[in-house]
Amino acid sequence: MWFCPPLALNRGGGACAAMKHIPRRRFGQHFLVSPGVIRKIVEAIAPQVGDTVVEIGPGLGALTAPLLERLDHLHVIEIDRDLIARLRERFPSERLTIHAGDALAFDFSAFKSAGRLKVVGNLPYNISTPLLFHLARYADQIAEMHFMLQKEVVDRMVAAPGSAAYGRLSVMLQYRFRMERLCVVPPGAFDPPPQVDSALVRMIPVDFAKAPSETVVRDAALFARLVMAAFSQRRKMLRNTLREFGGEACLAKLGIPPTARAEELSVADFVRLANAVKSDG
Repeated sequence: MWFCPPLALNRGGGACAAMKHIPRRRFGQHFLVSPGVIRKIVEAIAPQVGDTVVEIGPGLGALTAPLLERLDHLHVIEIDRDLIARLRERFPSERLTIHAGDALAFDFSAFKSAGRLKVVGNLPYNISTPLLFHLARYADQIAEMHFMLQKEVVDRMVAAPGSAAYGRLSVMLQYRFRMERLCVVPPGAFDPPPQVDSALVRMIPVDFAKAPSETVVRDAALFARLVMAAFSQRRKMLRNTLREFGGEACLAKLGIPPTARAEELSVADFVRLANAVKSDG
């Protein structure tokens, strides 16, 4: 039997609400149904009147409804046409703006002139990593983000150097955001339940205008290429993986052992490397 949680019940009682929505695997749909988890997420987001909040993947509206209890207006991005119809039937357009389409292609700069921007959502696991990289492009316009993700992904996001989970995702996101894993959520909190645990993560963009100059990369594209090359073959030494970026000579100049591997370097080390390559170039 399909379970519709109290926070996700349709208030309009229309035809769309009366029919069960079959989760679509291609969209990675796993709907939150735990009132306790939903309450924790809303408390973490702490929406305030005047905030501009964008929810990615509102689904059946389990998070949408309690957010609207604290906000005058909410923006949502949804790709599933059936769910869009349900949302339009349930929520008035003057309270909820629905952006129909793929979040991976959405231009978040559209909210540049709006108030304090918060981006939230229970992200589809099948696109979580590319979506995080897409959102990083708009970090200077976002105040904070709160996402439910596969726990394994969150562990990689917050991993420390030297750990097995530390990799390209860790470096690229930790450079741009201050991140914190807030809680772990079991499969039973979703319908249908995923086969893995999930976790809620908070992401606060770094204000580079206030950051020390040595912690800011001079060429973002170069930094991204260097980090990708370093982790392309994790078992290889950096003198081999970073050969095109100066290799052993560049590493030695910065006091980094040429025999080191990518997971041994901190985010600050990668910033120093990228800036040194930029200066030498």
